[in-house]
Amino acid sequence: MTASGPIPESAQARQDAPAPVWPRITLVTAVYNGADYLEDTIRSIVSQEYPNLEYIIVDDGSTDKTVEIIRRYEQHLACWFSQPNKGLYAALNAGFARSTGEIMGWLNSSDKLHTNGLFVVGSVFAAFKDVEWITGRPTGFNSQGMTVQVPPLPRWARSRFLAGANRVIQQESTYWRRSLWDRAGGALSEAYRAEGDFELWVRFFRHARLYSVDALIGGYRDHPNSLGWGNIERYLQNCEAIIEAELRSTEGTRFPKAFRWISRTVKPIPKVGGLWQRLAVRGLYGLPGPDWPPVIEYKREMWGFRR
Repeated sequence: MTASGPIPESAQARQDAPAPVWPRITLVTAVYNGADYLEDTIRSIVSQEYPNLEYIIVDDGSTDKTVEIIRRYEQHLACWFSQPNKGLYAALNAGFARSTGEIMGWLNSSDKLHTNGLFVVGSVFAAFKDVEWITGRPTGFNSQGMTVQVPPLPRWARSRFLAGANRVIQQESTYWRRSLWDRAGGALSEAYRAEGDFELWVRFFRHARLYSVDALIGGYRDHPNSLGWGNIERYLQNCEAIIEAELRSTEGTRFPKAFRWISRTVKPIPKVGGLWQRLAVRGLYGLPGPDWPPVIEYKREMWGFRR
């Protein structure tokens, strides 16, 4: 799909439909001393020329050449501003607080969008008015920005997510409607260094199903200063604590609680723990079930559902 192509009005619409009104997408980049990769990030966004983009950059007190890079592209931005260093999620909240887009997402200052990724997002949300939350095919870039990983498309369900499966929802490929953002609290938690997106997904799951889109939207750049992988053990421990808090505070979580109890019980048992991990835990990743929403795919000039 290109910038000149029409949006399907529904799952049955064709691309020869009347010219579309592209939904307004808010995209926020928060950056702290991101001069090494920031220009790549900005160019991956503004080069798409999505016609209804609200792109906001928040400089979180950088002391390198970050501001100089931002100024080179400010004609393409809805706004940008600097603030004292308060951390990633405080900076993102400051950007989202100034936003107006119907569709929302963020891209960190070393990551990138795929070509026409915003048109994928805009056309999917235009085609499916009841879909509130999507994520594309996960992608990994190396430090030079080359696409080096495109794993199989995961599928998502709240109960499985809370039980321990399909935990890594790629933030760089994930977008949502403002109505969902508002129902889920309208802000990212600022209590975390790297787990704020995970905590937001937990809240989103209370209100809406996550739809996988079989298309490329964005990707994560792996580099030595990556925030999330600087201390992976601490990251995973904090995610576990977020899940435990969610299970304690919400109803309808019998299956995740029982599954996690069994996992904790059998994990220390030689051979049994490994067998449980291979058959049961990994099985949750790929076992079809009615809790999975259909995959959104592009076929025969329109978006549609695939079970």
